[in-house]
Amino acid sequence: MNAPADGEAAAVTSEVRPKRRWRRRGYLVTMGTVLALAGGLGLTVLGLGSADQAVASFDAASWVWSRAKGEVARVNGVTAKVDTRVDVPQARGHQVQIVQNDRFVILRDVNTGAIGSMDLTTLEKFWDDSTSSGIGVRVALHEDSVFVIDTVQGRVQQLDPKTLGQVGEPLQFPPGIAGGVFDGKGKLWIASPSEGTVTAITPAAMSSEGPAPAAGPKKERTEPVAGASHDLVLSTLDDGVAVLDRTTNGLSTIRDGRKRPDPVTLPLAGPGTLAPHTEGKQVPVTVPGDRHVYVVGADDKLRSDFAVPGDGEDLQPAVAWEGYFYVADADGSVHVFDSAGARQKDISFANPGGPLELEVREGYLFINAPGSQAARVVDNQHTVRTVDKYADDVLGGDPPQTPPQAPPPPPKPKKPVVTKPGAPRNVRAAAGNAEARVTWQAARDNGAAIFKYVVVGSGRTFQVGADQRALTIPGLVNGQTYTFTVSAVNKKGAGPARTSNAVKPTSEVPDAPTAVTAEAKPDGSVVVSWPPANGQGLQIKRYTVTAISEGGSAPIGDTAEPSLTIKTGQLEYGKQYAFTVVSVNERGAGSKASPVSPSVVPFTAPGKPDGVDAATEGDQAGSISVAWQPSVDNGRTITKYVVAAGGKTTDVTAGTATTLTGFESGVNVAVEVRAINEAGESEPGTATARTVASPKVTVTGVSATFNTATVAFSVDAGGGTASCSVAATGGATAKGNCSSLKLTGLKPSTSYTFTVTASNAAGTVQAKSTKTTANLYGVATCKNGEKGETATYCDKDVDGRNGNEIFKGTSQKGTQVGWAKPGTRLQAYCKKNGEEVYAYIYNDEKKSTWWIQVNYEGKNYIPWAWLNLDGGDDLNDLPNC
Repeated sequence: MNAPADGEAAAVTSEVRPKRRWRRRGYLVTMGTVLALAGGLGLTVLGLGSADQAVASFDAASWVWSRAKGEVARVNGVTAKVDTRVDVPQARGHQVQIVQNDRFVILRDVNTGAIGSMDLTTLEKFWDDSTSSGIGVRVALHEDSVFVIDTVQGRVQQLDPKTLGQVGEPLQFPPGIAGGVFDGKGKLWIASPSEGTVTAITPAAMSSEGPAPAAGPKKERTEPVAGASHDLVLSTLDDGVAVLDRTTNGLSTIRDGRKRPDPVTLPLAGPGTLAPHTEGKQVPVTVPGDRHVYVVGADDKLRSDFAVPGDGEDLQPAVAWEGYFYVADADGSVHVFDSAGARQKDISFANPGGPLELEVREGYLFINAPGSQAARVVDNQHTVRTVDKYADDVLGGDPPQTPPQAPPPPPKPKKPVVTKPGAPRNVRAAAGNAEARVTWQAARDNGAAIFKYVVVGSGRTFQVGADQRALTIPGLVNGQTYTFTVSAVNKKGAGPARTSNAVKPTSEVPDAPTAVTAEAKPDGSVVVSWPPANGQGLQIKRYTVTAISEGGSAPIGDTAEPSLTIKTGQLEYGKQYAFTVVSVNERGAGSKASPVSPSVVPFTAPGKPDGVDAATEGDQAGSISVAWQPSVDNGRTITKYVVAAGGKTTDVTAGTATTLTGFESGVNVAVEVRAINEAGESEPGTATARTVASPKVTVTGVSATFNTATVAFSVDAGGGTASCSVAATGGATAKGNCSSLKLTGLKPSTSYTFTVTASNAAGTVQAKSTKTTANLYGVATCKNGEKGETATYCDKDVDGRNGNEIFKGTSQKGTQVGWAKPGTRLQAYCKKNGEEVYAYIYNDEKKSTWWIQVNYEGKNYIPWAWLNLDGGDDLNDLPNC
C-alpha cells in the first residue's frame, strides 16, 4: 500500500464545505433513497398532511426503500431513527430509481417505467408513465432541474419537476451514453463512449411561478477524454467531473472549469469503476475483480492504494466520505478505510437482500440494506448508528407482514485458475468507402474480466472497450486488401488473436437498412427485423446486428435474412436495448449503420420464488401459512403469485404471504408457489407443512398430600397451541400450563379420578389417572397449667372428665374408650357435630362442638378441642362423617 503525500490526509479532514440551501446532488440511487409519492404506485402516506411542513424543511433526512416489504421509511440523520413509514404495495418487489432534494422527490419504477414527482412544500403529486420500463433510463435532479436520461437512445430531456412537463427539446447524443449525474455546481455530465467525450449540460432556468420556459437545456462544453469506442465511467465532483477510461486505465478530471492536459494512468489490474458522485477532493477508483482501490488526489496524482479483504468480484465502487472510504461488498459488509488506506471497523448487515445502497446527504452517509430491518447512519466523525426501519412507534407503524429471510447463499465456488483470455469469436470485417468496420463477439475471460480489445491492421493498432466490440477504421485505400486481428486483454495479458476475413474498401457500398424494429418475445428471445437493404446493384450477402445498451454497444449476430432472432439468455432481462444493422454486399463492402431501433426490454417468465416457507397455523384448524421471497421478475412486472396446495389454488396479488384453509387436521400439505408475469409462470418454489392435529395427552404421574394432588402429564399439541385443565371427582379443578397442574381442597384418605383435558384448534382429548390422597393426622393436645391442680391435669387419665379422652360417640356422657397421652398422633377420618367441649387453658382456649373420628381401638371420637390437625388445624380438610 502506498502512503499518501505529506499533508494529504490533513487537507482532507480539515476541508470545510460551504453551507447549502439545497441538497444539490440528486444523483441516481438504484432501489435506494426514496419518496413520499402517491398515485401510480398506490402509496399511502400516513400522518402527513399539507400543514406538515417538516416534510419539506426537515434537515438531514433520507427516505430508504425496503424492496421485500414494499415500504419506505424516512430516516432522521440527527437521531438515527425512523420518524415515518409508508406502505407502497404496488411497488413491492420492484426496483426503483430515486432522486430527492429539499423540495422535490422524483421516482422511476424500473419495472413499470412510471415516473413521478412530489413537491414537498405543497404535497402536490404528478405522474407520467411515458418512459419505457427496464434499466437504461435514469433520472437526475438538482434544485428545480429534473432530467430523464435515455442512455440507450442517447436522448436527454429536461422536465419541469412541478408537472413533469417537457422543458424545451431533448438533447441528442450517440446511442449508448453513460453518466447523467449532476455535479455540485448544477452541471449535468454525459459521457459518450463511442466518441470518447464528456459533455456538460446547463439546465434551462426554471421560474418559480408560471409555465416552464420555452428554451431548453444547452450543451455547455464537450471535452475529449478518451479514444473513440473506449469504455467510460464518470463520477461528478463538487466542481466538475472525473472520467475513467476503462480501456486504458486513464483518469481525466475537469475541476472548476479546467481540464487537466493529460490523464493520470493508473496501475489497474482489471476494469475500474467509480461512484456516481464523489465528495471531497480525492477520487477513489475501485477494481472489483482485483478487490483494490486506488485514490487520486486533487493534483491528479496517485496518493494511495489499498486492498479490500475478502474474495469475490462483487465490490461496489468506493464512496468517499469525510476523508474515509466506504466499500460495500456482496456479503452485506461495508469495508471502511481511512485516507491513508488503513482498515477501520467493518459495518455489517445480516441478509442484506441485495446490493447495499450508500448515499451522502447533508452531512451524513446513509447506508441501506433493502432486505434487512436495519439501515446505518454515519456522521462526519465516522460514528455509526443503527436504524430500525421497521420501528412501529412511528407514523404509519403497524407493519405489513414480513416475508421470511432468504436462505443463506450457497458456498462460494472455488476460484478458477486465472489465465489469459481466449480468442474473440466471429471476427468479421466489412469494407466501406476508404474505411472498414471490424466487429467481433466476446472472448472467454478465463477467470479475469476483459478490460479491452486490441485491433491491429493497416499498419495501426487500436484499443477498444470491452463493452464496445466494434471499430470503424478510417484512412484506408479503396481497392487495397486489408485484414485485421483482434485480441482480448485481461489482467494476465493479451490472449490469442483471431484474424478477420480480407476486405477491399470501395465506394460501391450498399445502403444502410432502414426502419429497424425489435420485439421482445416471452421466451426471452428478441427478434430484430428490417426491410431488405438496397445493394445498389450488388447482392446483399449478410447483415450484422449490433445491440446498444447503457454505456456500450456490441455486435450480437449476423444473418443472411432481414431478420435476426437473438437467442434466450444472450441479452440481460430487464435491461433496455436498441439495435443498429449494417448491410454487407457480395464484395464484402458494408453500409453505414442503420438508424437506431426503438428500445426493447428482453423478458421471460419469472425466476422461481426463493425461501418458500410453509408453517402450521396453530390457532386455526386445517390451515397453514405460506410466505416467500419476491421472485426475480426477469424483465416484466410480476402480476401475481399462484399458490397451489391440496388441489386448490390461491392468487396472491399483494405481498408475498398468504394463509391456506380447508384441509383436514393433522395432514401434511405440499405447497407450490409460482410467480406470474407477462411471459407466463415460473418454476415452482416448494415447501411442506402439517396442519394442526388434535392433541395427545399422557398422564405421567400423580403426587398427593392429604388435601392436594399434583398431576404431571405431557401433551403433544399437534403443531398448534394447546390449553390444558385437570378435574377431580368431586368437583376440584385447575387449568394452566400443559405439563403439571395442582388441585387443592381435596379430602384425605380419598380415592380420586383425575381427568386431564387438552384442547387446540383441531380438537379436545382426555386422559385419566386414579390416586388416593394421603392420611390426615392430628396430635392429641393437652398442656398443663402452671400451679395447683392445673399443673398435673394432663399427666394421666383420672376419674371424671379429663383432656384427650376418646369416646364411642360425640358426647362425653357416652362410653369412654380410652385416653390419648398428650402428643399422640391419631389418624383422622372425618368430622361430626356433637357436644360442645371447652379445652380451657390446656389447649389455647379451644372450644367447639365438632368431634373427630380417629383411629383409636377402631373408629372412635375425640373432641376437636383436644386434637390439633396437621396442616393448620383446618376442619375443612375433613369430610363429614
